Amino acid sequence: MNSAAAVRRMSECFIKPPLPSNDSKPICYLSPWDILMLSCHYIQKGLLFLKPSPHNHPLFIDSLLNRLKRSLSLTLLHFYPLSGRLVTTPFPSYSVFVDCHNSEGARFIYATLDMTVSDVLSPVDVPSVAQSFFDHDRAVNHDGHTLPLLSVQVTELIDGVFIGCSMNHCLADGTSYWKFFNAWSEIFGALEGEKFDSDGVCIPISQPPIHNRWFPEGCGPLIKLPYKHHDEFIGRLEAPPLRERIFHFTVESIAKLKAKANRESNTTKISSFQSLSALVWRCITRARSLPRDQKTSCRLAANNRSRMEPALPEEYFGNCVHALAAETTAGELLEHDLGWAAWKLHAAVAHHDGKAVDELVSKWLESPIVVQPGQFFDPYSVMMGSSPRFDMYGNDFGMGKALGVRSGYANKFDGKVTSYPGREGGGSIDLEMCLTPAFMTALESHDEFFNYVSVQTVSAF
Repeated sequence: MNSAAAVRRMSECFIKPPLPSNDSKPICYLSPWDILMLSCHYIQKGLLFLKPSPHNHPLFIDSLLNRLKRSLSLTLLHFYPLSGRLVTTPFPSYSVFVDCHNSEGARFIYATLDMTVSDVLSPVDVPSVAQSFFDHDRAVNHDGHTLPLLSVQVTELIDGVFIGCSMNHCLADGTSYWKFFNAWSEIFGALEGEKFDSDGVCIPISQPPIHNRWFPEGCGPLIKLPYKHHDEFIGRLEAPPLRERIFHFTVESIAKLKAKANRESNTTKISSFQSLSALVWRCITRARSLPRDQKTSCRLAANNRSRMEPALPEEYFGNCVHALAAETTAGELLEHDLGWAAWKLHAAVAHHDGKAVDELVSKWLESPIVVQPGQFFDPYSVMMGSSPRFDMYGNDFGMGKALGVRSGYANKFDGKVTSYPGREGGGSIDLEMCLTPAFMTALESHDEFFNYVSVQTVSAF
């Protein structure tokens, strides 16, 4: 691998919907869940594809870029807030919302990198150059007042293409992010297959987004915040040096883990993901060599849509997520077995129902705050983000199934674990784990963890 290789930006432009859609509104208001995200980073996720053979055809990338731009423009007809900008009304009614029309649109960048897909996927650690596959490095969501709310970067490698999106987290959670990605791929395929006239204004999609923001009764749509200036609630915390690895868990490995957790807890209620999260929590805690009485927690990103009363549809576009937690001491966690830890996580999930969600929102409305990144940088805990249920490998863009999922710098810290579906599907899971170098080295020496990890190489693709 050429360690000196760097991503070079070749061109950029802005993409807007061809015409305002019949459903588009000039303003998109932000819900309490959206406002909470103002000081967090953009979502940065993307897919690595192998170039079709012959991959050195000079017209391939030009054709791909043109089709990506055209399909992105048509996708923004459905996801029109992403082409807008944030706006703040002045104090005393300090409020933030999205102006959906008065902006240049979404940014589209074409870049190149003198590396191969093997250079990206083969190293034990995710190479740092992967962070350069994304725009808006270190930007927080409040920066969406001047930065695009969506920026797409298409990076051409020697034998591959990486498509990465940086999306403002005030507008979307992981569920909404991948719904957008799925719709873009669907429209790209419709244009490529000539199922629709490429000059048509709107191409229907199988899961159109729902843009009517949810607000609790008597609240909104313009929520007033107790601030005079954004400096009062915006923080820019730099993560410490981290090692980042992707660990693969097969369907069979996860089934064994789930069976063990349920057997040890004398139950059948513990899920596969709760069992896997318990394993990660225990093994990271052991790698950190924490004092016995040190409190530690494992947080899970929970989708609230199905928990609401009445439930919100999965197509709801916005934030509808909460980080629930199980807590104990390092001593208790390691003195008990896997099933004990998994049951604590199961109980936390089971108690997070519609009533619990309502109570959380009501408490926030009594004293509105913006979440600070430092609140998640707990050096003694683990945060499980994203979800293996998201449809990541169903996105094609005319290059076949993606080789892998990678993310940018955004929202990473010691103990952050991001879950993806395994490429082979069927319930397999990939975990992107971020730890300080010393803790990652310690984790790599623990048999309990690696008894369930499977080695996956680029040659398997």
